[in-house]
Amino acid sequence: MNWEQAIQNFKHYLKLEKSLSENSIHAYLNDVQHLKNFIDEHFSALSPLDVKMEHIDQFLAYLNALEIHARSQARMISGIKAFYFFLELNDLIKENPTVLISTPKLDKKLPVVLSVEEIDALIGAIDLSKPDGHRNKAMLETLYSCGLRVSELVELKLSQLHFDEEFIRVIGKGNKERLVPISKRAIREMENYFIQTRNTQKIQKGYESYVFLNRHGKKLTRVMVFTIIRQLASKIGLQKPIGPHTFRHSFATHLVEGGADLRAVQQMLGHESILTTEIYTHLDRTYLKQVIKEYHPRS
Repeated sequence: MNWEQAIQNFKHYLKLEKSLSENSIHAYLNDVQHLKNFIDEHFSALSPLDVKMEHIDQFLAYLNALEIHARSQARMISGIKAFYFFLELNDLIKENPTVLISTPKLDKKLPVVLSVEEIDALIGAIDLSKPDGHRNKAMLETLYSCGLRVSELVELKLSQLHFDEEFIRVIGKGNKERLVPISKRAIREMENYFIQTRNTQKIQKGYESYVFLNRHGKKLTRVMVFTIIRQLASKIGLQKPIGPHTFRHSFATHLVEGGADLRAVQQMLGHESILTTEIYTHLDRTYLKQVIKEYHPRS
């Protein structure tokens, strides 16, 4: 089996058996492609089934020599491990060359979080006199109210909105569905967007079901959401490096700091493991000082 066949079969496995999103599949295939390019250059005619642990070691040494960041190396190793697990699962190799390969040790990186005041400032900076103003306000209120991933936001459809019950049905990673409460404020801004913009614009065929549309009547892109948020951050002079995911981090952190049950937060975020959600138990120094001041007998 050559590389092209193996990668194509791996792609089918990720899509059909693992039910991964297109973005995740692309990331995994990109990781394997990096290894293939290295093998082709240094060990010509070596098929993926003939790769040994020493070849993987040389590939990792090559990445180190290029000063690839440890986090990027860990990402590549994860993808390559998944690829060889797939080959082993299908009895295409007898020995998995990645079994003893360890990923670089990563420092635990806490997410950037916005305060409620910063979120209000960002949303308040939206110019409602512009055609996309009401859309952008509804979009950011929904991101913060529901803790959505940017992919979940741009894929949100009208049929997933259940305003009477104050819930939205979200389709997350692996096509897994979950119900997430939506605030009255976000519902109000969404309805304003429908009345002021969406109901009056010309919608392109095939995009009628999507909630958030661009000025051409097509589905809003992930890149456009990033751009809108960064422009607003620049407008208010916010120095933090933020994007759509920052609203998700802020949603979860504010819930946990407010005393929400971690399992409930896990369910709303759509995390498979509670360990992923536990990162939001970090509290800022101001909050910790306040707790000590209020409750410690020596304060």
